Amino acid sequence: MSTVIPEFPALLAEAARLADDFALTAAHHDATGEFPFGNFDKLHEAGLLGLVTQREHGGFGGGLLEAQAVVAEIGRGEPSTALVLAMHYNGHYTISKPGKWPQHLAERVTQANREGPALINAAQAEPRVGSPAHGKLPETIARRDGDVWRITGHKNCVTGIPILKWVNLLALTDENEPRLASFLVATDAKGFRVEKTWNAAGMRATASDDIILDDVVIPLEDLIEAQPASEPLRREESATAFFFSSIGAVYQGVARAARDRLVSFLATHAPASLGAPLSTVPRIQEGLGEIEVRLATSARLLRSLAEDVDAGRSVGTDGMTVRHVVIDNAVAVTSLALELSGNPGLNRDFQLERHHRDTITARSHAPQNHMIRTIAAKAAFGRHAAKQAAAQSQLAPTPARQVKLAAAE
Repeated sequence: MSTVIPEFPALLAEAARLADDFALTAAHHDATGEFPFGNFDKLHEAGLLGLVTQREHGGFGGGLLEAQAVVAEIGRGEPSTALVLAMHYNGHYTISKPGKWPQHLAERVTQANREGPALINAAQAEPRVGSPAHGKLPETIARRDGDVWRITGHKNCVTGIPILKWVNLLALTDENEPRLASFLVATDAKGFRVEKTWNAAGMRATASDDIILDDVVIPLEDLIEAQPASEPLRREESATAFFFSSIGAVYQGVARAARDRLVSFLATHAPASLGAPLSTVPRIQEGLGEIEVRLATSARLLRSLAEDVDAGRSVGTDGMTVRHVVIDNAVAVTSLALELSGNPGLNRDFQLERHHRDTITARSHAPQNHMIRTIAAKAAFGRHAAKQAAAQSQLAPTPARQVKLAAAE
């Protein structure tokens, strides 16, 4: 049975306080695309960068339930910060899984996390290949040279790259039998550079830029894990659910911020033609009611999934499904909030249009929703085919049945 860590109430309260603080400069970071370095100093000071890091590595040992709650709270204040934090949590959660990381690499990364903001994120997507979810092998190559690896390649959409100390980089080895391998690469390594490419409509301060690796040298022992390149990329079930739902929690936080802004406006704005606050209008109440239903549904889905993951129960592909619903609900909430607020909501100072741009950007996360639906459809057809095959096998004549039929004749 899963239980929250004893420190969680205090940590969540601190996250809420920081979210209020981060909200004060969120519009600035959105307008300029300037990375919010100061936010991560404050997260480190509060101990929140170690929320899911195991206790033996100096963290609190929190699970998905705690991670979702903190990420959603920070997302309410400044979503770019929340997304980078979610990716960092995902990295440390995988470190906590037995056998996933070599001990010396786990200690290197977690020790740095204890000493200061030393964030990590995966670097998997590539400009020509796209996400590994599309099933193509990376063009980034790791070549073995004596006692080192030499890595050359190009990755895109590396969220939070200005503050990352490490990337968990996916590459193809050039061995006689190529392997699909993950390597721990320091962002200050010689030959490692950032190419500014991120200019999206939303989540502007995530600085999800490209990285170029030009013969970057790392020790042989800095390989995290590897598998035959001929096999599909292995995904551990609970880690996958953690990743998908923590991303969903970011946009649940954004949707909550939009709801709060809308409620404040509707409760206080009284047009002269109405003579009462907009909150008294039945159509407005119904629209806000839909927002509440969507937010409550998303919160329940996220919590249920987190409880199952933290308790060690199998969740299959529910992480993808939950993320799909939560993001769709967040987009619907911010869109409806704009509609209900009328012209004021379109003013940049009102913040609703920023929340809407941020939630729409969520649909770029791989696998995109259309891929999730296709995966679900194929699984349904697979279950149907299996049932049909099982039914046919029961009807097929067996030696024993043939003997009985012959005797009856």
